[in-house]
Amino acid sequence: MEGKRTLKDSDEIKERYAEQIRAFSLWMKHSGYTEATQKEYLREVLSFLQSLEGSPIEEAGKIGVINFLVSKQKTAGESTRNRSLSAIRSFYSALIDFELATKNPALEVKKSKTEKNKKPVYLEEEELVQSLEYINGRYRNRNIAIFLLMGYCGLRVGEVHRLNLVNFKKTKGAIEVFGKGRKWNEIPLPNVLNDYLIKVLEERLTPYSQKEDAFFVSQKGRRLSIRQIQKIANQTFSAFKEKNPKVTDMNLSCHKLRHSFATMMLKKGNDIRIVKELMGHSSIETTALYTHVNDEQKKNAMASVNIPMEAIG
Repeated sequence: MEGKRTLKDSDEIKERYAEQIRAFSLWMKHSGYTEATQKEYLREVLSFLQSLEGSPIEEAGKIGVINFLVSKQKTAGESTRNRSLSAIRSFYSALIDFELATKNPALEVKKSKTEKNKKPVYLEEEELVQSLEYINGRYRNRNIAIFLLMGYCGLRVGEVHRLNLVNFKKTKGAIEVFGKGRKWNEIPLPNVLNDYLIKVLEERLTPYSQKEDAFFVSQKGRRLSIRQIQKIANQTFSAFKEKNPKVTDMNLSCHKLRHSFATMMLKKGNDIRIVKELMGHSSIETTALYTHVNDEQKKNAMASVNIPMEAIG
């Protein structure tokens, strides 16, 4: 009897699992995943499908998922493993939605505890203020507004990218954010930021197309891409690091501005449930990660403990 032929070629894998891959791509677009996440998740899923060696997806099961993750651990860290697991979980969720699978074996596999308990990287409030001084260039006001939305409102880079003119409610002093899971979230704006966005709106470049509704427009007259926003942030952080040795070794990014916002809000004593809503988290456990970083508050709390030395002396 002829043995099962291993699928090694990418085209063969795409042909063998064409329906499932097409369903997953459509599902991610419909669910509001960013283009970057779609590409990354699809790449992970293609690697997973290659590990199945042509077997039906339904037969993979929990052991198939773990086998793939273990093979990746040899060359990658815990964060990469968890990203791969998230991609596979989403893949099976898509198949179930399209009635191409009946169960999600990836849900039975736990994420790495090391990554789950990892402290978020963030800037202190004074460092966040200092970083703004390093935003320069022809479109400085636009770029500052982008930083403010991520660092003082907690927006994801994809949410900044998707922000449209109609989402800015200047009279009400709020923005409507289209976030993960295709959920809308209204975020009240600090008065200073609301006024600044009005100013940026007045300076907004004329789009290439009259139908373009993007709030942030590139010099070519198109919606500012996620990559362009990340480039603006990276250039600013590079200049900031050169003059501030304390943050030189920090892996700063757009998402770290979001971390900074959550940390700042909790340090100010805001209710974690309110911060959860502002961040657009689906679970309060995710928001709770930012409570781990506030060591100064714990130190101050313990300093208030009064031990009666005369009673034990």
